[in-house]
Amino acid sequence: MNKILFLSLMFLMMLGAVSVFLTVFLLLAPKREEEQIVDVAARRFKSSSSFARLQPETKWIDRLAVFCLNTFHLEKPLEQMHMQLGSPDLPQPVDILYYKIISALLLPAALMLMFQSIWGIIFVPVGFYLPDVFLKSRIQKRQAEILGNFSTTVDLAALIIESGLDYLTAFERIINIAKKKTILEEELDKTLKEIKLGYSRREALERFANRTDVQEVRSLVGLIIQSDELGTSLVDLLRNFSSDLRTRRMSRAEKLAAQASTKMLFPLFIFIFPTIFILILSPMIKGLLSQGLSF
Repeated sequence: MNKILFLSLMFLMMLGAVSVFLTVFLLLAPKREEEQIVDVAARRFKSSSSFARLQPETKWIDRLAVFCLNTFHLEKPLEQMHMQLGSPDLPQPVDILYYKIISALLLPAALMLMFQSIWGIIFVPVGFYLPDVFLKSRIQKRQAEILGNFSTTVDLAALIIESGLDYLTAFERIINIAKKKTILEEELDKTLKEIKLGYSRREALERFANRTDVQEVRSLVGLIIQSDELGTSLVDLLRNFSSDLRTRRMSRAEKLAAQASTKMLFPLFIFIFPTIFILILSPMIKGLLSQGLSF
């Protein structure tokens, strides 16, 4: 009887936690905008999307995935996250959604089994967002690699454009002379290929900025679009932009150097000082233990 009562209580707690979870997300989820004619037409070409793999009629996890997509409007955020990861083959946006659902189910179950408590069910939202933490760390690492040689690429582009070529040819030359393509050069190569496939220059550059999601890249794209529209000299803009990049990089390095002393306090107190105290005091303690106190 006690076991049945416990299971019933656990089921009610699970329902309550899921209800609270859904209520909070429905309140925080953005309102769905009315579909325009372009959106309706674009929906016809969704067969190439990874979400076309979902089969809610036959698989329970796909039914749950479709429910999460429609309720929390996750389609665009997941596609944007996949784009910022560099559009890898794995994980696709639908795979990220699977990770989130499985994590939301497994984390509370593991905590409930570990601590023998039904309160682990409250960690459903934590499990749902846990894959985002790991994926965003990968995105930040990728963005840091893009910024690593960004100023050098801008300087090279300015030199090539100064010789009389346009910026697209400059980007192509930079890609061709590279011994090993960096992430930035791969993204520039994608931009050039999109222009050859029929995208306008502005659209391809804006997609380039969205794929990287780096403020410096967005600023560069804004300068190039401004130069195209107004007919201003791109070389002078790139020179000033490159100088500004180096100034920002130097100030960022100085800021990190100033924070280093503060960050060193924790390992000093936890790891280094105790070791020094042990080395200094251990002979004294050994003598006291072997000879006793000499009063």
